[in-house]
Order: sequence, then C-alpha cells, then structure tokens
Amino acid sequence: MTIAEWLRSATEELAESGCPDPGVDARWIAEDALRMSPTELRFEGHNALNPKQLDVMNAYLSRRMQGEPVQYILQRADFMGLKLYVDKRVLIPRQDTETLVEAVIVDLQTKKRPRVLDLCAGSGAIGLSIKSLVPGAEVTLSDLSTGALEVVKKNAHALEVEVSIRHGDLFEAVGREKFDLIVSNPPYIRASEMASLQREVQFEPAMALDGGLDGLDFYRRIAAGAADHLNPLGSLYLEVGEGEAPDVLRMVRAGLDCKASGVLKDLNGIERIVWARCN
Repeated sequence: MTIAEWLRSATEELAESGCPDPGVDARWIAEDALRMSPTELRFEGHNALNPKQLDVMNAYLSRRMQGEPVQYILQRADFMGLKLYVDKRVLIPRQDTETLVEAVIVDLQTKKRPRVLDLCAGSGAIGLSIKSLVPGAEVTLSDLSTGALEVVKKNAHALEVEVSIRHGDLFEAVGREKFDLIVSNPPYIRASEMASLQREVQFEPAMALDGGLDGLDFYRRIAAGAADHLNPLGSLYLEVGEGEAPDVLRMVRAGLDCKASGVLKDLNGIERIVWARCN
C-alpha cells in the first residue's frame, strides 16, 4: 500500500466513524508516523509503506475512529506557533484561546517587566505562549491538577522558557502575591451539559471542563478574588463560553474597581474574552 492509498482509505474510514475532519486527521497521523512535512507527504504519496509503518499508522487510525482526539494520540498540539505536548491530563488548546493570548500580548506592551499569572494553566498553552512572545514578562502558572503541572513543566523545558509553576486552587496557589495581569481560561461547561459533549471532548479531563451548575462557578471566585492580587492599573483577561460574557462582565465589574472593561469577539464573531483594567 502506498502513502496516497492509505490516506484515501483512512479518510473514508474516519468519515464513516463520525470524525468531523477526516482528511486533516489522516494527514496528521501520516505526517507524524512517517516524520514527513505536509509537502513531503504530498509529493511522496507514491512511495510504498513498510509493515512497521502500516502497523503504527493503523493503530493510530483505530484510536481516532473510536473518538480519541488526534492530539492525544500524537501527544502534541499547535498553539500560537508553538508545538506543545498534551495528554489526557490536560485540555487540548483551542484556536479560540489564541484570541485571549493575542489580547494579553497587546496589553503587556504597555507594561514594563510585567508580572503575569495564568490561572487554571492546564498544558501551559496560555502562560508559556505569553512568556515566549514577551520574554521580559515574569510568568507564573498555577493549577489544582498535579498532572497538569507535570505537563506544564515538560512544555516549559521543551520551549526553554523560565516560568514559576504553582500548585493550588486558584489564588490559594500564590498566597498574597500581586500581579500586573491575571489571565485564565477556566472550566465553563454547565454540569448538565457534560454528558452530552461531543465524543472527542469526552476524552478530556472533566476537571478542566465542568464549570458547575450554570458554568460560572470559577468566574465568581476569580472576580471576587482578583482585586487582592492585582497591582494598580493591573488587568484581568478571561476566556468565556458562548453566551456567558454578559454575566461574567457583570461579575468582574462588581469585584474590581474598573478603569475600563469590555468584551472581545473571537474569529467566529462569538463574544469570547471578558477583560478589565483596574484604577
């Protein structure tokens, strides 16, 4: 079987299994297993696969057909131009979250050697991207999951960036420390919706998804505690679920002495980011 033949067959099988992006996932599997770039894969499609290559690719294909996200299978995710290690201990970084990081980067341009706190860090996608793109920032990443923090350490080492990593429940992880900017993509799925999530999402850690009865539990706690951990003129940036922005914005305005605040939309036009700047 040639590479091109395997790609055609795998795409058909993935489509039949309900995979939303069968062609993309088939190519990702082939690129990873064969250590090929997209260009090499396209121009070397006539090459025959050896038995070992076929075994690896078919094993990956079988897992993907059962719903396991391709990022977990390949143990990597692309985010803000970085390649991150991911496994089932952490949420897979989404493109929507790049909107959050981009907004933070713009804000940090006005701050000299800013101290940044990434709450609910997960894989470290947000905090490590900030540190990579704003090397002068002092970045702290925290999470309640020890498994997630192990993934953060692995990614920080691979990216060769120095960050502070803390274990704890939201602000408990940083004691009385203050920061110039706090950013978070906390769990925001309503508890009643957890069982009906897309099958791929069911593989991700519930701890990183479940936002309580109305999906807003973490926002209440962050909005209530942020004022004690922000320096004067400090900023807060939160990613929110679809339809949650108005409620979260009200919480933030009630909890902070805001000089300015608002909502930003993602590339799909959905209100995705709630932000505030303190007096």
